[in-house]
Amino acid sequence: MKAPLTEREQERLEALRDYRILDTPPERAYDDLTALAACICDVPIALISLVDSDRQWFKSKVGLEACQTDRDVSFCAHAILEEDILVIQDTLADSRFAANPLVTRAPNIRFYAGVPLLSPDALPLGTLCVIDHEPRDLSEGQIRALEGLARQVVTQMELRRVSARLAQALEKIALIEGLIPICSYCKAIRNDAGYWSSVEAFLKEHADVSFTHGVCQACIEHHFPEVAEVMRRQDADQAG
Repeated sequence: MKAPLTEREQERLEALRDYRILDTPPERAYDDLTALAACICDVPIALISLVDSDRQWFKSKVGLEACQTDRDVSFCAHAILEEDILVIQDTLADSRFAANPLVTRAPNIRFYAGVPLLSPDALPLGTLCVIDHEPRDLSEGQIRALEGLARQVVTQMELRRVSARLAQALEKIALIEGLIPICSYCKAIRNDAGYWSSVEAFLKEHADVSFTHGVCQACIEHHFPEVAEVMRRQDADQAG
């Protein structure tokens, strides 16, 4: 049975892509967590599965060769609909999964348990899941351990995202600290292609900022002396 979409599906997909983790190479930090999950739960298969728009992609895997499967047959697509761990003790006894090709053919899933990987905004990005070829269950201690490991997966993802943003910020700082060619008269800035643009346009291109405009007191005095005189009178009246 195909899982329905989450209530915040578009927001969830945007959050997942913001981590820039899909289709990245294996990493020891994640592989260690799946290995621990498989060991603690005593299962042959453990996965860090990220649920994309039409697939589930495995950032880390133990006991499975495939790198991804269609979302239509994904167990994890069901698990991300849950607030807590989803445990399927026997897939053949569950109408949602009994005819699933992942059950009837390799890898012959008979037991599944998946903990949602929740972003800081409570958006389910995927799961840390464990799988067995025989019906079974998990102890309370194994469930708690699996939930703890799932939180560590999200922590690794957050560290990755924060590090990427910090690197981008440092690049922008290095750009601004460099010699920026600026017109001595109108203060326009010349870009790398040799074109001149305003300071506002340059900073908007190289930094995530927007501008509002006003006139400082010194410029009001210089360019609009009549307005400055009115403002001084208003200030004097308010002070009196």
